[in-house]
Amino acid sequence: MGRSLDVMKQFARVMVIVLVAELMSACVPLVLGTTYVTAVDILLDRRTVGRTVDDTGLELKLRQAIRNAETLGDNVNISVTSVNGIVLLTGEVPSDEQRKRATALARVYPETRQVVNEIALSGKTNLTSRANDAWITLKVKAKLANAKAIPISNIKVVTERAGVYLLGLVTRSEAERAVAIAKSVPGARHIYKVFEYIDETEASRSPSPGIPVENG
Repeated sequence: MGRSLDVMKQFARVMVIVLVAELMSACVPLVLGTTYVTAVDILLDRRTVGRTVDDTGLELKLRQAIRNAETLGDNVNISVTSVNGIVLLTGEVPSDEQRKRATALARVYPETRQVVNEIALSGKTNLTSRANDAWITLKVKAKLANAKAIPISNIKVVTERAGVYLLGLVTRSEAERAVAIAKSVPGARHIYKVFEYIDETEASRSPSPGIPVENG
């Protein structure tokens, strides 16, 4: 009974961290069980309105497809993040075949421009590890939000096994500053750039397709 109570307390802490992190990422209404794309997000985001809606819809569809895929099974942990059609897959699966299957599922959708598969071949991370990842994400977002000349609304942060992934449409100077900030967060073991670069002129107006994504 005592062990079960400890697990429940740990889970509650994780949920609090995750919810706070989501609230800090942008002006988003807190509605459990429903995903919204708010006008505030779109106005601050360099993606077009249509692209932002497509990314949100793509994430929802792909997560559902992964949950329903019999070929993946129940022993997988896969997270989906999409920015301007660049789909980042993170988490853990037991076999390379399952990893490839996840990539294939992501490529089915026309909204997908490119798939960056960072899924590890291992067992699922435990609750403590996920709580640590959520905490690192929260700290990175907080530091980015407090930094000058960093477009926090245009950068997404994903943490898996203490590895921090930074995504978004940014200039190279913005990317360098964001990476430096992420590196300064205690516990962040590795920073992965999954940026799509735009020039300084593009940064001040509506986004264009940009130049190829960088991963590494």
